[in-house]
Amino acid sequence: MNKPKVVILGGGFGGLAAARALYKDADVTVVDRHNYQTFLPLLYQVSTAGLAADHVAYPIRGALRKTSVKFRMASPINIDHRNKEVKLDSSEILKFDHLIVALGSVTADFGIPGVKEFALGMKSVSEALTIRAEIMRRFEDLCRFEDDTKFSVTVIGGGPTGVEMAGAIAELIRGPLKSDQAQVAKNISVTLVEAGPRLLPPFAPSLSARTKKDLEKLGVKVLLNTAVKELAHRKIFLKDGTSLQSEITIWAAGVKGSDAMKDLNLPVEANRVAVEPTMQVKNYPNVWALGDIAGAKGKDGGPLPMVAPVAIQQGKFIAKQIKRISLNKQLEHFKYLDKGSMATIGRNKAVVQVRWFKLAGPLAWLVWLWLHLFYLLGGRNKIGTMADWTWNYLTFDRGNRHIMDSQ
Repeated sequence: MNKPKVVILGGGFGGLAAARALYKDADVTVVDRHNYQTFLPLLYQVSTAGLAADHVAYPIRGALRKTSVKFRMASPINIDHRNKEVKLDSSEILKFDHLIVALGSVTADFGIPGVKEFALGMKSVSEALTIRAEIMRRFEDLCRFEDDTKFSVTVIGGGPTGVEMAGAIAELIRGPLKSDQAQVAKNISVTLVEAGPRLLPPFAPSLSARTKKDLEKLGVKVLLNTAVKELAHRKIFLKDGTSLQSEITIWAAGVKGSDAMKDLNLPVEANRVAVEPTMQVKNYPNVWALGDIAGAKGKDGGPLPMVAPVAIQQGKFIAKQIKRISLNKQLEHFKYLDKGSMATIGRNKAVVQVRWFKLAGPLAWLVWLWLHLFYLLGGRNKIGTMADWTWNYLTFDRGNRHIMDSQ
């Protein structure tokens, strides 16, 4: 029997999960503009010198080595639905029986002026290295000034990404930078801005309060009910008419489906690809979408969170759906199994919530460490990450404080 041709656009968590689940039953090709997968949950640690950049990246071909899956380093530029072909920017045309769109997400600016020009995003290794370089470059400037010049870092967005970033920057200042130059470190401030009434909205209010308290213990100034109106050079204008001085502004306020969904003329709903409960793209039964780019709904009718477990479950589910079609079986509806949420604030500080069960403190921090190591691809990356974490924990130092951007 001829195997169906499956083209997967995107080599992230969901794309690779689908490829691994399908290769025995289909002729699978994965397409990605990078030849590596980025472990996005730990990207903030690259930004704050906690991890080396190569510890959060893993070659896609390495991840697929024991399979028959083919890989193309390219970006899709056009889908010909009638002829079932996708054209790549490498000029190659791939035929498909099924197309899986797993192109992830990009930073969402919510129409706020100045975000693209004056804020630093955190969706790629290069952006993480830029944040690290900017923080260290400003630190070196202050060391050179030898005065009481103030340096402010502002993180916008009180979700898990913003909380983890603000906590990690605060620990960078209190640890290695203080050891390097205490007089300068005391002049660096960190502010976390959240438009809503509490941090970590998906978590229980008690964990939100615990997170705020832990961040403030680290020296982070937390501003709640504080909506941003506009960003400018080294300044943040708020909707209440006031403003904040900010030498470095990091945008962690949200993401949206990749812009590629519009370039590929896929149906869009609330900044994500419109999909049926079967995970098929609306009006295109041979096209599927998963992960951050897919507008799948949860039990409450709201969009599913843009997190790795959703993408992984959807990747495996779509693989089963394609097998069902090959066997002339009825398709099923996707149901997300929520295994809980977690966020780390700093050393021995984290929060974990699994339905009614809540955990905070050192034990939650250990759970966070173990789960992230479990999902990290590659034995070398796991060992390197463990080594970095152990060194950071025992010495209160961070050895990745290099300025290595392109400037």
